[in-house]
Amino acid sequence: MRASRLITILLLNALGVMLFLSWYLPPDHGFWFGIDKAIFYGFNNQMVDHHGFAVLVAITNFRGFDVVSLLAMGLLYLWFWRRETPQGRRRMLAIGITMLLSAVILNQLGHLLPVQHSSPTLFFENVHRVSELTGIPAKDASKDSFPGDHGMMLIIFTCFMWRYFGFRAFLAGLIITVVFALPRVMAGAHWFTDIAVGSLSVVLVGMSWCLLTPFSDKVVNWLNRSLPGKYKPHA
Repeated sequence: MRASRLITILLLNALGVMLFLSWYLPPDHGFWFGIDKAIFYGFNNQMVDHHGFAVLVAITNFRGFDVVSLLAMGLLYLWFWRRETPQGRRRMLAIGITMLLSAVILNQLGHLLPVQHSSPTLFFENVHRVSELTGIPAKDASKDSFPGDHGMMLIIFTCFMWRYFGFRAFLAGLIITVVFALPRVMAGAHWFTDIAVGSLSVVLVGMSWCLLTPFSDKVVNWLNRSLPGKYKPHA
């Protein structure tokens, strides 16, 4: 591994650690709490003033709506899949499995952080729950919201798209991340910092070692050789 690559990894690790500590160390999370509170009440008040907005928030936080985010990621992946040779598609399958395994492992490691954080709908008193405003059984609360699982999965997907499919794929993944992570914040199921600090800091540390070293390529190549089916690469 080149020295410049190692320096990049260490810088990303330092950025991730500093981002987390900027939230974790100050009393009441320092300036981050003001940002979190303003964002939460901004959306929470809008749901009362505009019923249509509350319905939109409820629908996008309904459990079944998660399928739409998976569909969006799948369609982006399909766009590249259709342009590949059979051998390339086999490798894309290996990349997808590696991505999924990385997301599961990193998510579990993220929950080892010494943080127990309830969502703003459970932290503040006299707040409006979108499920009560609309009658739609939406996810609008969590007893342990840090780091944001959903946001972390989306960010990891975006990182893999950038690493293996280029900058335009990264931009498309970034749009998907914002569109499908935002509803959790609007509903108050997550603080803004659950994603912008929690999910992002874990990904900065974990994905840098996974994607900027030979590790992910070795896993992809091993899966490509080991998975059953046709078009296996030659030894």
